[in-house]
Amino acid sequence: MAPPAPLLAVRGSEGLYMVNGPPAFTESTAFQRDSGKNCKAVTFSKDGSLFAWCNGEKVNIFNVTSAELLRSFDLPKVVCLEFSPKNNVLATWQAYTTAKDGTAGVPNLQLYDVKTGKCLKSFIQKKMQNWCPCWADDESICARNVNNEVHFFENNNFNTIANKLHLQKVNDFVLSPGAQPTKVAVYVPGSKGAPSFVRLYQYPNFGGPQSALANKSFFKADKVTMLWNKKATAVLVIASTEVDKTGASYYGEQTLHYIATNGESAVVQLPKNGPIYDVVWNPNSVEFCAVYGFMPAKATVFNLKCDPVFDFGTGPRNAAYYSPHGHILVLAGFGNLRGQMEVWDVKNYKLVSKPVASDSTYFAWCPDGEHIVTATCAPRLRVSNGYKIWHYTGSLLHHYEVPSNEEMWQVFWQPFLDGVFPVKAVKYQAVPSELPSAEPKPAQAYRPPALRNKPVTSSKLHEDEPPQNMKPQSGSSEKPLSKTALKNQKKHEAKKAAKQEAKADSNQESTQSSVSQSTPRSAVPAVTSGDPETDKKIKNLKKKLKAIEQLKEQAAAGKQLEKNQLEKIQKETALLQELEDLELGL
Repeated sequence: MAPPAPLLAVRGSEGLYMVNGPPAFTESTAFQRDSGKNCKAVTFSKDGSLFAWCNGEKVNIFNVTSAELLRSFDLPKVVCLEFSPKNNVLATWQAYTTAKDGTAGVPNLQLYDVKTGKCLKSFIQKKMQNWCPCWADDESICARNVNNEVHFFENNNFNTIANKLHLQKVNDFVLSPGAQPTKVAVYVPGSKGAPSFVRLYQYPNFGGPQSALANKSFFKADKVTMLWNKKATAVLVIASTEVDKTGASYYGEQTLHYIATNGESAVVQLPKNGPIYDVVWNPNSVEFCAVYGFMPAKATVFNLKCDPVFDFGTGPRNAAYYSPHGHILVLAGFGNLRGQMEVWDVKNYKLVSKPVASDSTYFAWCPDGEHIVTATCAPRLRVSNGYKIWHYTGSLLHHYEVPSNEEMWQVFWQPFLDGVFPVKAVKYQAVPSELPSAEPKPAQAYRPPALRNKPVTSSKLHEDEPPQNMKPQSGSSEKPLSKTALKNQKKHEAKKAAKQEAKADSNQESTQSSVSQSTPRSAVPAVTSGDPETDKKIKNLKKKLKAIEQLKEQAAAGKQLEKNQLEKIQKETALLQELEDLELGL
């Protein structure tokens, strides 16, 4: 049986309706269009079988599979909706208001049983930010942040708090995805000279800092974003400050940290200075992509050791999106950039296509892993509102633009669970399309009248860096060198060359050409420093480096190394430096 075609929900001043996904692109007749202009909140369930929306009068739940309205709630002011992962609970939120006499207002966060329609619990939740409780994927745990504590409920019983994680001034938390046991990442901002920190715990072991799986503290953080990988083995933390004290960046300052549940942590070294625009995990959980640096921005894929695997060079981009299967990566420049996209085959790091979606404010992969939607939505942009559906090979398959007196506020795909759509091999040939290519005409640079009849000379502000593979080539397990290391290497090489030249000059007079003629080229002895002690040291260092090389090969082959062997590997850089200094005679 062929997999279904995901629906695309569209919300705007024309009402709320659904469009059949590729290849049809017609309005779905299963969902009756709600033509009111007051639709504020919409959501699909995690598996895409249920759809809920508030039209300014009621909150409705619709079964997408059977095309029937399940139930309605009389909640006209709801502005946020969310289903629990297994569709048992619908959470609704409306703005919190206090009574005129200043007394506390009524609870504004409600949790409803989807099957019975009964309200399970009401809470007061003043802020819209992080309003929704977080569930584990199997709904065995649900958690809320309340006054320096994270409260945990079990099996959707909201009348008793099963567990509490108490940390002074806990600001944010994220539950891990996937199966049990559930892990929790919590963030506590720094105060009075104490650093901010992120800790990982395994539910329900919260007994003090010793029970934490991992702990990472940092000073430069006013807010953080925590991203779990799909397998729940590691968290990426983007720590941001509001102001860059060096004055280098308008965006403040960002740093990227890696924390694993086995206790390992590291700062991810980004080779270019500037803001971090985006960081995303590959769904395979073993690598992640960061987009960073002053424009033109760099994009790099890192492995779990935080070593760069592939560098995409520089370009006009500020976002990265992995396909649901993780086999394709899109790098894009939206917002104040021109909407250029680069579609990459992740396995071979080959460029597939370079479509351009000008004025886009939204991008999303279709769950089938083959199609993409880009959209221009109000209020970010109030002109040329509409959406485009593309194939990743660059073909524009469908384009809808709303009439000039209307607005479009939101578009999003119907989600599906993993495994519904099979992974397909990456194509490089653009798929056929009835629509013309959406390539915009290149803007002509302004030329003063005096230069208009003269040949055009290149006047680039900067040269874009080309993409480069950062994986060590087969047979070599050396790490890629950083800019500073390359600089130092060049200096050493120059010194070495100068020294050898000077030596050659002094030896030229004493060494007669007859010797060089009588000695065959292959029989020239290895270059020695002239000092037996130094030669001995050099020989020993080379021996140690060879042993390290073998250890690294064993590790790459999957062998578990001992602690002392790992320590040996860590000494490699220092040994290389020592060897270089000895060979240069420093």
